[in-house]
Amino acid sequence: MSIVGAFIVPHPPIILPGVGKGEEKDIQKTIDAYRKVAQCITDFKPETIVLTSPHSVMYADYFHISPGESAWGDMRQFGAPDVEIGVEYDTEFVQELSGQAKKHNLPAGTMGERKRALDHGTLIPLYFLNMCYTDYRLVRIGLSGLSPLDHYRLGKCIAQAAESLDRRVVFIASGDLSHRLKEDGPYGYTPEGPEFDAQVTNAMMRGDFLRFLEFDEAFCETAAECGLRSFQVMAGALDGKAVKSELLSYEGTFGVGYGVASFWVAGEDGSRRFGEQYEKRQRAFLDQAKQKEDAYVRLARKALETYVQTGERIKRPLEAPAEMCSQEAGVFVSLKKDGQLRGCIGTIEPETVCVADEIIENAISAGTHDPRFHSVAKEELGQLLYSVDVLGKPERVASVAELDAKRYGVIVSKGWKRGLLLPNLDGVNTPEQQISIALKKAGIHPSEEYTIERFEVTRHR
Repeated sequence: MSIVGAFIVPHPPIILPGVGKGEEKDIQKTIDAYRKVAQCITDFKPETIVLTSPHSVMYADYFHISPGESAWGDMRQFGAPDVEIGVEYDTEFVQELSGQAKKHNLPAGTMGERKRALDHGTLIPLYFLNMCYTDYRLVRIGLSGLSPLDHYRLGKCIAQAAESLDRRVVFIASGDLSHRLKEDGPYGYTPEGPEFDAQVTNAMMRGDFLRFLEFDEAFCETAAECGLRSFQVMAGALDGKAVKSELLSYEGTFGVGYGVASFWVAGEDGSRRFGEQYEKRQRAFLDQAKQKEDAYVRLARKALETYVQTGERIKRPLEAPAEMCSQEAGVFVSLKKDGQLRGCIGTIEPETVCVADEIIENAISAGTHDPRFHSVAKEELGQLLYSVDVLGKPERVASVAELDAKRYGVIVSKGWKRGLLLPNLDGVNTPEQQISIALKKAGIHPSEEYTIERFEVTRHR
Protein backbone atom coordinates (compact mmCIF):
# COMPACT_ATOMS: atom_id res chain seq x y z
CA MET A 1 0.00 0.00 0.00
CA SER A 2 0.94 3.67 -0.31
CA ILE A 3 -0.84 6.98 -0.77
CA VAL A 4 -4.32 6.15 -2.06
CA GLY A 5 -5.64 9.69 -2.22
CA ALA A 6 -4.86 13.28 -1.30
CA PHE A 7 -6.90 16.36 -0.53
CA ILE A 8 -6.31 20.10 -0.35
CA VAL A 9 -8.47 21.81 2.27
CA PRO A 10 -8.56 25.27 3.93
CA HIS A 11 -8.71 25.93 7.66
CA PRO A 12 -10.82 29.06 8.34
CA PRO A 13 -12.02 29.06 11.97
CA ILE A 14 -15.18 30.88 10.83
CA ILE A 15 -16.30 27.67 9.10
CA LEU A 16 -17.20 26.24 12.53
CA PRO A 17 -20.66 27.18 13.81
CA GLY A 18 -19.27 28.00 17.24
CA VAL A 19 -16.97 30.57 15.67
CA GLY A 20 -18.98 31.75 12.68
CA LYS A 21 -22.25 32.08 14.60
CA GLY A 22 -24.17 32.05 11.34
CA GLU A 23 -21.52 33.63 9.10
CA GLU A 24 -20.29 30.17 8.13
CA LYS A 25 -23.32 29.95 5.86
CA ASP A 26 -21.59 32.48 3.58
CA ILE A 27 -19.05 29.78 2.66
CA GLN A 28 -21.54 26.94 2.28
CA LYS A 29 -19.80 25.68 -0.88
CA THR A 30 -16.64 25.14 1.15
CA ILE A 31 -18.60 23.32 3.86
CA ASP A 32 -20.28 21.08 1.29
CA ALA A 33 -16.93 20.30 -0.34
CA TYR A 34 -15.41 19.53 3.05
CA ARG A 35 -18.18 17.03 3.75
CA LYS A 36 -17.55 15.40 0.39
CA VAL A 37 -13.85 15.11 1.26
CA ALA A 38 -14.70 13.51 4.60
CA GLN A 39 -16.91 10.95 2.86
CA CYS A 40 -14.23 10.19 0.27
CA ILE A 41 -11.67 9.56 3.00
CA THR A 42 -14.17 7.32 4.78
CA ASP A 43 -14.53 5.30 1.57
CA PHE A 44 -10.73 4.94 1.38
CA LYS A 45 -10.60 3.61 4.96
CA PRO A 46 -7.02 4.71 5.54
CA GLU A 47 -4.95 3.36 8.40
CA THR A 48 -2.94 6.57 8.58
CA ILE A 49 -3.67 10.21 7.83
CA VAL A 50 -0.63 12.34 6.99
CA LEU A 51 -1.46 16.01 7.44
CA THR A 52 0.71 19.06 6.74
CA SER A 53 -0.19 22.33 8.41
CA PRO A 54 1.28 25.85 8.07
CA HIS A 55 0.35 26.43 11.72
CA SER A 56 2.19 23.51 13.25
CA VAL A 57 5.77 23.98 14.49
CA MET A 58 7.75 25.65 11.68
CA TYR A 59 11.48 26.20 11.27
CA ALA A 60 13.46 27.95 8.55
CA ASP A 61 15.67 24.95 7.80
CA TYR A 62 13.94 21.89 9.29
CA PHE A 63 10.68 19.95 8.90
CA HIS A 64 9.14 19.22 12.28
CA ILE A 65 7.22 15.94 12.64
CA SER A 66 5.08 15.86 15.77
CA PRO A 67 6.46 13.36 18.30
CA GLY A 68 4.79 11.28 20.98
CA GLU A 69 1.89 8.87 21.06
CA SER A 70 -1.00 11.33 21.13
CA ALA A 71 -2.03 14.97 21.17
CA TRP A 72 -5.06 17.11 21.86
CA GLY A 73 -6.29 20.56 20.95
CA ASP A 74 -9.32 22.83 20.97
CA MET A 75 -10.60 26.02 19.36
CA ARG A 76 -10.70 28.01 22.59
CA GLN A 77 -8.59 30.83 21.16
CA PHE A 78 -11.26 31.37 18.48
CA GLY A 79 -14.14 31.42 20.94
CA ALA A 80 -15.25 27.79 20.51
CA PRO A 81 -13.86 25.82 23.50
CA ASP A 82 -16.40 23.05 22.94
CA VAL A 83 -14.63 22.06 19.70
CA GLU A 84 -11.92 19.77 21.01
CA ILE A 85 -10.17 16.85 19.31
CA GLY A 86 -7.71 14.22 20.47
CA VAL A 87 -5.64 12.04 18.16
CA GLU A 88 -3.38 9.00 18.33
CA TYR A 89 -0.14 9.41 16.40
CA ASP A 90 1.27 6.70 14.14
CA THR A 91 4.61 6.42 15.95
CA GLU A 92 5.90 3.67 13.68
CA PHE A 93 5.24 5.80 10.60
CA VAL A 94 6.94 8.80 12.22
CA GLN A 95 10.03 6.70 12.92
CA GLU A 96 10.12 5.35 9.38
CA LEU A 97 9.59 8.81 7.86
CA SER A 98 12.39 10.27 9.97
CA GLY A 99 14.63 7.47 8.75
CA GLN A 100 13.71 8.07 5.11
CA ALA A 101 14.44 11.77 5.49
CA LYS A 102 17.86 11.04 7.01
CA LYS A 103 18.61 8.58 4.21
CA HIS A 104 17.90 11.29 1.63
CA ASN A 105 19.79 14.04 3.53
CA LEU A 106 16.61 15.98 4.23
CA PRO A 107 16.46 17.89 7.53
CA ALA A 108 13.32 16.46 9.12
CA GLY A 109 12.48 14.79 12.41
CA THR A 110 10.84 15.09 15.80
CA MET A 111 13.27 17.46 17.52
CA GLY A 112 12.35 20.96 18.62
CA GLU A 113 8.69 20.68 19.55
CA ARG A 114 7.58 24.01 21.01
CA LYS A 115 3.85 23.46 21.32
CA ARG A 116 2.25 20.04 21.65
CA ALA A 117 -1.38 21.10 21.23
CA LEU A 118 -3.00 20.59 17.84
CA ASP A 119 -3.13 23.78 15.76
CA HIS A 120 -6.22 25.02 13.94
CA GLY A 121 -4.72 24.01 10.58
CA THR A 122 -5.00 20.45 11.90
CA LEU A 123 -8.14 20.73 14.00
CA ILE A 124 -10.48 22.02 11.30
CA PRO A 125 -9.80 19.24 8.75
CA LEU A 126 -10.14 16.64 11.54
CA TYR A 127 -13.36 18.27 12.75
CA PHE A 128 -15.03 17.43 9.44
CA LEU A 129 -13.30 14.07 9.02
CA ASN A 130 -14.20 12.82 12.48
CA MET A 131 -17.90 13.27 11.75
CA CYS A 132 -17.54 10.35 9.35
CA TYR A 133 -14.41 8.44 10.18
CA THR A 134 -12.14 8.03 13.21
CA ASP A 135 -10.38 4.70 12.63
CA TYR A 136 -7.00 6.19 11.79
CA ARG A 137 -3.77 7.35 13.34
CA LEU A 138 -2.28 10.72 12.51
CA VAL A 139 1.10 11.97 11.32
CA ARG A 140 1.29 15.77 11.70
CA ILE A 141 4.03 17.66 9.88
CA GLY A 142 4.98 21.33 9.93
CA LEU A 143 6.32 23.23 6.95
CA SER A 144 9.63 25.08 6.65
CA GLY A 145 11.50 27.92 4.99
CA LEU A 146 13.31 25.44 2.77
CA SER A 147 12.95 25.37 -1.01
CA PRO A 148 9.95 24.12 -3.01
CA LEU A 149 12.06 21.17 -4.10
CA ASP A 150 12.84 20.25 -0.49
CA HIS A 151 9.11 20.24 0.30
CA TYR A 152 8.54 18.00 -2.72
CA ARG A 153 11.34 15.70 -1.55
CA LEU A 154 9.66 15.42 1.87
CA GLY A 155 6.51 14.26 0.09
CA LYS A 156 8.49 11.55 -1.68
CA CYS A 157 9.85 10.39 1.69
CA ILE A 158 6.27 10.17 2.98
CA ALA A 159 5.30 7.94 0.06
CA GLN A 160 8.37 5.76 0.60
CA ALA A 161 7.55 5.39 4.29
CA ALA A 162 4.00 4.32 3.41
CA GLU A 163 5.29 1.73 0.97
CA SER A 164 7.91 0.44 3.39
CA LEU A 165 5.30 -0.07 6.12
CA ASP A 166 2.61 -1.26 3.70
CA ARG A 167 0.28 1.41 5.08
CA ARG A 168 -2.93 2.58 3.47
CA VAL A 169 -2.47 6.35 3.66
CA VAL A 170 -4.46 9.46 2.83
CA PHE A 171 -2.66 12.80 2.60
CA ILE A 172 -4.33 16.04 3.71
CA ALA A 173 -2.68 19.31 2.65
CA SER A 174 -4.10 21.98 4.94
CA GLY A 175 -3.73 25.52 3.68
CA ASP A 176 -5.65 28.65 2.74
CA LEU A 177 -4.87 30.55 -0.45
CA SER A 178 -4.31 34.32 -0.72
CA HIS A 179 -5.22 36.51 2.24
CA ARG A 180 -5.41 39.68 0.14
CA LEU A 181 -8.48 39.40 -2.02
CA LYS A 182 -10.57 42.37 -0.83
CA GLU A 183 -10.00 45.89 0.40
CA ASP A 184 -12.43 45.26 3.26
CA GLY A 185 -10.89 41.89 4.09
CA PRO A 186 -8.74 41.38 7.19
CA TYR A 187 -5.48 41.77 5.24
CA GLY A 188 -6.48 44.22 2.51
CA TYR A 189 -6.10 43.82 -1.25
CA THR A 190 -3.31 43.40 -3.76
CA PRO A 191 -3.75 42.43 -7.44
CA GLU A 192 -1.44 39.48 -6.81
CA GLY A 193 -4.02 37.98 -4.44
CA PRO A 194 -6.74 37.11 -6.96
CA GLU A 195 -4.08 36.28 -9.56
CA PHE A 196 -2.42 33.76 -7.24
CA ASP A 197 -5.75 32.12 -6.44
CA ALA A 198 -6.67 31.88 -10.13
CA GLN A 199 -3.36 30.25 -10.98
CA VAL A 200 -3.21 27.84 -8.08
CA THR A 201 -6.82 26.67 -8.40
CA ASN A 202 -6.26 26.12 -12.12
CA ALA A 203 -3.30 23.93 -11.21
CA MET A 204 -5.46 22.01 -8.73
CA MET A 205 -8.15 21.47 -11.32
CA ARG A 206 -5.67 20.13 -13.90
CA GLY A 207 -3.50 18.21 -11.46
CA ASP A 208 -0.56 20.35 -12.60
CA PHE A 209 1.77 19.79 -9.65
CA LEU A 210 4.76 21.25 -11.48
CA ARG A 211 3.06 24.65 -11.22
CA PHE A 212 3.12 24.36 -7.41
CA LEU A 213 6.92 24.36 -7.60
CA GLU A 214 7.27 27.25 -10.04
CA PHE A 215 5.56 30.15 -8.26
CA ASP A 216 7.81 33.17 -7.72
CA GLU A 217 8.58 33.70 -4.04
CA ALA A 218 8.05 37.47 -4.10
CA PHE A 219 4.73 37.06 -5.93
CA CYS A 220 3.55 34.59 -3.28
CA GLU A 221 4.65 36.86 -0.45
CA THR A 222 2.76 39.81 -1.91
CA ALA A 223 -0.31 37.61 -2.36
CA ALA A 224 0.05 36.51 1.30
CA GLU A 225 -0.68 32.90 0.51
CA CYS A 226 -0.75 30.29 3.25
CA GLY A 227 -0.86 26.76 1.88
CA LEU A 228 1.47 26.48 -1.11
CA ARG A 229 4.18 24.60 0.78
CA SER A 230 1.56 22.07 1.94
CA PHE A 231 0.60 21.55 -1.69
CA GLN A 232 4.25 21.05 -2.65
CA VAL A 233 4.66 18.28 -0.07
CA MET A 234 1.45 16.68 -1.33
CA ALA A 235 2.76 16.82 -4.89
CA GLY A 236 5.89 14.96 -3.82
CA ALA A 237 3.82 12.31 -2.04
CA LEU A 238 2.11 11.67 -5.39
CA ASP A 239 5.34 11.69 -7.42
CA GLY A 240 5.05 9.41 -10.44
CA LYS A 241 1.37 8.66 -9.82
CA ALA A 242 -1.51 9.08 -12.22
CA VAL A 243 -4.23 11.04 -10.47
CA LYS A 244 -7.84 11.93 -11.06
CA SER A 245 -8.04 15.56 -9.95
CA GLU A 246 -11.10 17.64 -9.12
CA LEU A 247 -11.47 21.18 -7.83
CA LEU A 248 -14.45 20.73 -5.53
CA SER A 249 -14.93 24.38 -4.55
CA TYR A 250 -13.36 27.82 -4.35
CA GLU A 251 -14.58 30.83 -2.38
CA GLY A 252 -13.08 34.16 -1.33
CA THR A 253 -16.06 35.54 0.56
CA PHE A 254 -14.15 37.01 3.49
CA GLY A 255 -11.11 38.23 1.56
CA VAL A 256 -9.20 34.96 2.01
CA GLY A 257 -9.15 32.21 -0.62
CA TYR A 258 -10.55 28.80 0.34
CA GLY A 259 -9.90 25.99 -2.13
CA VAL A 260 -10.93 22.35 -1.78
CA ALA A 261 -9.56 19.75 -4.19
CA SER A 262 -9.30 15.98 -4.39
CA PHE A 263 -6.71 13.74 -6.04
CA TRP A 264 -7.42 10.03 -6.46
CA VAL A 265 -4.48 7.81 -7.28
CA ALA A 266 -5.18 5.87 -10.48
CA GLY A 267 -1.92 4.01 -11.03
CA GLU A 268 1.62 4.80 -12.12
CA ASP A 269 2.63 7.56 -14.54
CA GLY A 270 6.31 8.19 -15.17
CA SER A 271 5.55 11.49 -16.88
CA ARG A 272 4.40 12.94 -13.54
CA ARG A 273 7.79 13.00 -11.83
CA PHE A 274 7.60 16.73 -11.36
CA GLY A 275 10.55 17.05 -9.02
CA GLU A 276 12.88 15.74 -11.72
CA GLN A 277 11.30 18.05 -14.30
CA TYR A 278 11.70 21.04 -11.99
CA GLU A 279 15.36 20.24 -11.30
CA LYS A 280 16.04 19.91 -15.02
CA ARG A 281 14.48 23.31 -15.71
CA GLN A 282 16.40 24.89 -12.85
CA ARG A 283 19.70 23.51 -14.15
CA ALA A 284 18.98 24.84 -17.63
CA PHE A 285 18.07 28.24 -16.20
CA LEU A 286 21.26 28.39 -14.11
CA ASP A 287 23.44 27.33 -17.04
CA GLN A 288 21.92 30.07 -19.19
CA ALA A 289 22.34 32.64 -16.40
CA LYS A 290 26.00 31.71 -15.89
CA GLN A 291 26.71 32.18 -19.58
CA LYS A 292 25.40 35.75 -19.34
CA GLU A 293 27.30 36.75 -16.18
CA ASP A 294 29.48 39.84 -16.50
CA ALA A 295 32.89 40.37 -14.89
CA TYR A 296 31.40 41.62 -11.60
CA VAL A 297 29.25 38.54 -11.08
CA ARG A 298 31.95 36.15 -12.28
CA LEU A 299 34.29 37.62 -9.69
CA ALA A 300 31.72 37.17 -6.92
CA ARG A 301 31.14 33.57 -7.94
CA LYS A 302 34.85 32.77 -8.15
CA ALA A 303 35.50 34.39 -4.76
CA LEU A 304 32.85 32.37 -2.92
CA GLU A 305 33.49 29.08 -4.73
CA THR A 306 37.23 29.28 -4.06
CA TYR A 307 36.70 30.12 -0.40
CA VAL A 308 34.17 27.34 0.20
CA GLN A 309 36.27 24.75 -1.62
CA THR A 310 39.74 25.72 -0.33
CA GLY A 311 39.34 28.17 2.53
CA GLU A 312 41.46 30.68 0.63
CA ARG A 313 40.59 34.25 -0.42
CA ILE A 314 41.36 34.95 -4.05
CA LYS A 315 43.46 37.93 -5.03
CA ARG A 316 42.15 40.68 -7.23
CA PRO A 317 42.39 39.26 -10.79
CA LEU A 318 44.80 40.98 -13.17
CA GLU A 319 42.22 40.81 -15.94
CA ALA A 320 39.56 42.69 -13.93
CA PRO A 321 38.10 45.70 -15.78
CA ALA A 322 39.84 48.97 -15.00
CA GLU A 323 36.77 50.56 -13.39
CA MET A 324 36.56 47.71 -10.88
CA CYS A 325 40.12 48.39 -9.75
CA SER A 326 40.03 52.19 -9.68
CA GLN A 327 36.55 52.96 -8.31
CA GLU A 328 35.65 52.90 -4.60
CA ALA A 329 32.02 52.17 -3.69
CA GLY A 330 29.75 50.22 -1.40
CA VAL A 331 28.79 46.84 -2.82
CA PHE A 332 26.07 44.31 -2.04
CA VAL A 333 26.35 40.68 -3.13
CA SER A 334 23.15 38.62 -3.16
CA LEU A 335 22.78 34.86 -3.55
CA LYS A 336 19.64 32.95 -4.50
CA LYS A 337 18.93 29.24 -4.55
CA ASP A 338 15.76 27.73 -6.03
CA GLY A 339 14.34 31.25 -6.33
CA GLN A 340 14.85 32.00 -2.63
CA LEU A 341 17.35 34.29 -0.95
CA ARG A 342 20.37 32.31 0.24
CA GLY A 343 22.52 35.18 1.47
CA CYS A 344 23.02 38.93 1.11
CA ILE A 345 25.81 41.02 2.60
CA GLY A 346 27.02 44.46 1.62
CA THR A 347 28.65 47.72 2.57
CA ILE A 348 27.00 51.12 2.42
CA GLU A 349 30.34 52.91 2.22
CA PRO A 350 33.49 51.36 0.72
CA GLU A 351 35.68 49.45 3.18
CA THR A 352 38.42 48.42 0.74
CA VAL A 353 40.50 50.23 -1.86
CA CYS A 354 38.33 49.29 -4.87
CA VAL A 355 35.11 47.70 -6.06
CA ALA A 356 36.87 44.45 -7.02
CA ASP A 357 38.12 43.90 -3.48
CA GLU A 358 34.72 44.92 -2.11
CA ILE A 359 33.08 42.23 -4.26
CA ILE A 360 35.50 39.56 -3.10
CA GLU A 361 34.97 40.30 0.59
CA ASN A 362 31.20 40.66 0.38
CA ALA A 363 30.70 37.57 -1.79
CA ILE A 364 32.50 35.47 0.82
CA SER A 365 30.51 37.10 3.62
CA ALA A 366 27.18 36.60 1.80
CA GLY A 367 27.88 32.86 1.56
CA THR A 368 29.39 32.30 4.98
CA HIS A 369 28.44 35.08 7.42
CA ASP A 370 24.83 36.06 6.75
CA PRO A 371 23.30 35.36 10.19
CA ARG A 372 19.98 34.37 8.63
CA PHE A 373 21.46 31.29 6.94
CA HIS A 374 23.96 28.54 7.56
CA SER A 375 27.13 28.70 5.48
CA VAL A 376 26.91 27.65 1.85
CA ALA A 377 28.06 24.05 1.42
CA LYS A 378 30.22 22.78 -1.44
CA GLU A 379 27.33 20.83 -2.95
CA GLU A 380 25.24 24.02 -3.15
CA LEU A 381 27.71 26.07 -5.18
CA GLY A 382 26.42 24.98 -8.56
CA GLN A 383 22.85 25.89 -7.57
CA LEU A 384 23.47 29.53 -6.72
CA LEU A 385 22.44 32.59 -8.69
CA TYR A 386 24.46 35.75 -7.97
CA SER A 387 23.80 39.47 -8.29
CA VAL A 388 26.15 42.35 -7.50
CA ASP A 389 24.91 45.88 -6.73
CA VAL A 390 27.41 48.73 -6.84
CA LEU A 391 26.03 51.64 -4.82
CA GLY A 392 26.09 55.25 -5.87
CA LYS A 393 26.74 57.96 -3.29
CA PRO A 394 23.75 58.40 -0.91
CA GLU A 395 21.97 61.76 -0.86
CA ARG A 396 19.66 63.16 1.80
CA VAL A 397 15.97 63.60 0.94
CA ALA A 398 13.31 65.63 2.69
CA SER A 399 10.36 63.31 2.14
CA VAL A 400 9.11 60.05 0.69
CA ALA A 401 7.93 62.03 -2.35
CA GLU A 402 11.54 62.15 -3.56
CA LEU A 403 11.82 58.36 -3.67
CA ASP A 404 11.12 55.83 -6.39
CA ALA A 405 11.11 52.14 -5.37
CA LYS A 406 12.36 50.99 -8.77
CA ARG A 407 15.12 53.57 -9.22
CA TYR A 408 16.40 54.37 -5.74
CA GLY A 409 17.44 52.34 -2.74
CA VAL A 410 16.86 53.86 0.69
CA ILE A 411 18.83 54.29 3.90
CA VAL A 412 17.08 55.25 7.14
CA SER A 413 19.15 56.44 10.09
CA LYS A 414 18.72 57.41 13.72
CA GLY A 415 21.93 57.83 15.65
CA TRP A 416 24.00 54.68 15.13
CA LYS A 417 21.01 52.72 13.81
CA ARG A 418 20.91 52.38 10.01
CA GLY A 419 18.76 50.28 7.72
CA LEU A 420 19.27 49.88 3.98
CA LEU A 421 17.07 48.45 1.26
CA LEU A 422 18.15 48.01 -2.33
CA PRO A 423 15.95 49.30 -5.20
CA ASN A 424 13.87 47.33 -7.67
CA LEU A 425 13.24 44.32 -5.43
CA ASP A 426 10.54 41.76 -6.20
CA GLY A 427 7.42 42.45 -4.15
CA VAL A 428 8.53 45.94 -3.03
CA ASN A 429 6.58 48.35 -5.21
CA THR A 430 6.30 51.61 -3.26
CA PRO A 431 8.61 53.93 -1.31
CA GLU A 432 6.39 53.41 1.72
CA GLN A 433 7.11 49.68 1.60
CA GLN A 434 10.82 50.41 1.26
CA ILE A 435 10.82 52.70 4.29
CA SER A 436 8.83 50.21 6.39
CA ILE A 437 11.23 47.36 5.65
CA ALA A 438 14.33 49.51 6.15
CA LEU A 439 13.03 50.74 9.52
CA LYS A 440 12.49 47.17 10.70
CA LYS A 441 16.00 46.20 9.61
CA ALA A 442 17.40 49.17 11.55
CA GLY A 443 15.30 48.56 14.65
CA ILE A 444 13.81 52.06 14.36
CA HIS A 445 10.15 52.54 15.34
CA PRO A 446 8.10 54.40 12.68
CA SER A 447 7.06 56.99 15.27
CA GLU A 448 10.67 57.99 15.93
CA GLU A 449 12.45 60.78 14.08
CA TYR A 450 14.84 59.48 11.46
CA THR A 451 16.59 60.66 8.32
CA ILE A 452 16.15 59.27 4.82
CA GLU A 453 18.79 58.97 2.12
CA ARG A 454 18.40 57.64 -1.38
CA PHE A 455 20.95 56.09 -3.68
CA GLU A 456 21.12 54.56 -7.12
CA VAL A 457 22.78 51.26 -7.94
CA THR A 458 24.34 49.61 -10.92
CA ARG A 459 23.05 46.04 -10.82
CA HIS A 460 25.07 43.21 -12.31
CA ARG A 461 23.63 39.74 -12.87
